[in-house]
Amino acid sequence: MSNDRLGQLAAAGVSIWLDDLSRERLASGNLQELITDKHVVGVTTNPTIFASALSKGEAYDAQVRELAARGASVEDAVREITVSDVQQACDVFSGTWESTGGVDGRVSLEVDPGLARDTEATVAQALDLWKAVDRPNLLVKIPATEQGLPAITRALAEGVSVNVTLIFSVERYRAVMDAYLEGLERAAANGHQLAGIASVASFFVSRVDTEIDKRLEAIGSEEALGLRGKAAVANSRLAYAAFQEVFSSDRYAALEAKGARPQRPLWASTGVKNPDYPDTLYITELVVADTVNTMPEKSLLAFADHGEVHGDRVTGRAAEAQEVFDALERVGIDLPDVFRVLEDEGVDKFEKSWTELGDTVTGQLQQAR
Repeated sequence: MSNDRLGQLAAAGVSIWLDDLSRERLASGNLQELITDKHVVGVTTNPTIFASALSKGEAYDAQVRELAARGASVEDAVREITVSDVQQACDVFSGTWESTGGVDGRVSLEVDPGLARDTEATVAQALDLWKAVDRPNLLVKIPATEQGLPAITRALAEGVSVNVTLIFSVERYRAVMDAYLEGLERAAANGHQLAGIASVASFFVSRVDTEIDKRLEAIGSEEALGLRGKAAVANSRLAYAAFQEVFSSDRYAALEAKGARPQRPLWASTGVKNPDYPDTLYITELVVADTVNTMPEKSLLAFADHGEVHGDRVTGRAAEAQEVFDALERVGIDLPDVFRVLEDEGVDKFEKSWTELGDTVTGQLQQAR
């Protein structure tokens, strides 16, 4: 039976995606159960998720033995393992993809985060992954670094559907939306059907509170301490206001007439890291139509158990959100520095997870040989 709380969330226009994937989840039928029982309509992955999946259980043993037997390199092995998981997940979601007209049923696979500051290499790998997975419901994840922005445009121009990841500031989000529109304009000029190109913009949530709360506690004044836990939701509400503005513009309308879809905001990093905050905070407070919320399983199950939908918590609240940001600056928070630190840390964390993934596969290949 479908879960009612998650059903209410879906009915409010929030696409529920799972922020996790593993061979075990695929083989056991667990992913299909989440689709059937928990309204899950998509999956996101990242290097940390794959590193965790590879280090647990025996689900990958047969493929690792086969890769070892033919002398595959670590790089090739990582690619084949991750591509295989994503292909299988895309197939599991094919019915969702068809029934939603390609809006949902999407599975994301990230380019090597070590390429985050290299435009040319990111474009080349994005095109390579698109061909390797060979599924229309794939999203290739490209980070929203300054070097990633032109890569996003160029991948879209070639008809690749893109999940733009590691967005922390509204300023960078506006640049991402501009890169999306330019990519669609180029795709149309290249003869691609815009209806076949999809994109989401992954706007990170909980990490913003984690970084800003730490700085507020260091300031220590009553006003500063009173602002804890408010920045992430305010940031996201400002982002949604920007989304509404851009996708009601004449520029987008011209693309929409050719079949284009809006690039939906995707609330990422929605697992609550501070135990003092409600564990469904970044789901309940970001309910609004035309968005995706990608959740760790722990957050998904928490919402299924006790989450509440209080209607649209985002639309029309930009002025209120801006007041929070004005107050943060007033007490001494350097917001540009916050967002710079978060982006650098985000890239660094994914690079370390990618290295960990390679190390895990190296050990498994050696053992198999």
